[in-house]
Amino acid sequence: MSKPGTVRRYGKQSKKPRAAGRLFVELPETPKLATKTVLVDEHVSGDDEVIANLTQGLSSVKIHDESIEPEKSILPPRRRTRQSVLLDSPEDKSIIHLTPRRSVLTPPQSEIEEEEETDHELSVQDALKELQVLSWAEVCPLGDSIVKIAEASYAEVYRVTNERGTSIIKVIRMSSPIKPQTKTQQKAGLVDEEPHGESDLQGELQISEWVADIPGFVVYKQRYIVQGKSCRELLETHQAFHKKLKRKDPDRLQFYPSPSRYLDDTRFLVVELGDAGTALEDFELATADQLWDIFFHVAIALARAEARIEFEHRDLHEGNLCIRKVSEAIPKDERDRTGFFGFSGLEITILDYGLSRAQADYDSEPVAYDLERDLSIFTSEHAAQCRVYRQMRSFLLRGDRICLPPEDHRIPYAHGIDGPITWAIHEPYTNVLWLAYLYEWMVENFRGPKREVNSFKRATKELWSYLDPEADESVPGFESASDILR
Repeated sequence: MSKPGTVRRYGKQSKKPRAAGRLFVELPETPKLATKTVLVDEHVSGDDEVIANLTQGLSSVKIHDESIEPEKSILPPRRRTRQSVLLDSPEDKSIIHLTPRRSVLTPPQSEIEEEEETDHELSVQDALKELQVLSWAEVCPLGDSIVKIAEASYAEVYRVTNERGTSIIKVIRMSSPIKPQTKTQQKAGLVDEEPHGESDLQGELQISEWVADIPGFVVYKQRYIVQGKSCRELLETHQAFHKKLKRKDPDRLQFYPSPSRYLDDTRFLVVELGDAGTALEDFELATADQLWDIFFHVAIALARAEARIEFEHRDLHEGNLCIRKVSEAIPKDERDRTGFFGFSGLEITILDYGLSRAQADYDSEPVAYDLERDLSIFTSEHAAQCRVYRQMRSFLLRGDRICLPPEDHRIPYAHGIDGPITWAIHEPYTNVLWLAYLYEWMVENFRGPKREVNSFKRATKELWSYLDPEADESVPGFESASDILR
């Protein structure tokens, strides 16, 4: 552990989290499973090879499938410039490589670094300026279907369907004008989500590219700008979405401006992704097999991303996880092997990297959203997931399982066990916290027979004892998703 008051710099610091000595101890080694052949990427090495070895006994995990071709955008190539075509071409991705921005916590070491940072910001601006610009009518022309399905950290999420297929589009409002709120909207307590500058967008876009080829993460297709007034279909699905949520939670506020307020100059960055199915919050969990597969598919995906790019999701609630049925469930009397995992026929996909953290390699700077910019995420109590945000920050402050109350999260960049908080550091325990949240959420929202969920809880009793973020300090814990797989 570093000495208190020491400011940790950017870059790869240590493979062990700062609090490893206080919370984590070596757990008994799990008996080795019978090894089975698993296809892996040819370039797998180092820590990534460890994850491959861990999943050798999990025959249902598709580590690599050469038969899968990259998904293509469902939008027709309207008004595409030569540069916008290059932006969608895999071999030309270097054109829009977005270098991570430097944290405000780390002062530049020289004038050269300041110049480089300015160059990086300009490259982001140039890349966005070169994207094709569409209207809402072009994104959803007559005959196509657009349905709002979720609201992410700072984006609205829609499913677009037409004769060419289905895509998910993530819509992020850029710094641009909209109509002011009406008096009715003001009285209703409408809180507009703040628009985002170009530099705020680069982190998620970069991480989206890094995780796109890791199984369990959403397929990236392309991105473009949408500008102008809303079309009727967009307004209708926006209204239907909020009516549905109001029925579930009458006190819920609307945070995203109604499309009726869009002007000719209102601009959005739209990221088009593969359709990953139904959000977990809307999926009816009915069998123990589903609980096993969802939990461990997520753990495997996170462990793989931890090994490759030191990834932390930091916002993995039930709205940012999609479920899709890809095959029929295997009945218990037809299974050719014992165990609990790989029988449900479900596929999971992790979405939304707006709050995530990752690092391409040892020498590069991390990409990390600075959560200290808005402490309301830690003081809010509007949903169960808010406690996980506090657990993450409390861990940075204390290095143990104690979750500090909302009033203890009001000072930005407060001093923790290693000096002022920085979200650039790699603390894979945040992935453990979200896996614990996922476990509890699925158990609480299970809609199948009680015997099914009870059998799952009995079989995972020991696992949960180490996973539980509220366990006694004498109980050892996991420090990463990779630990959970072990």
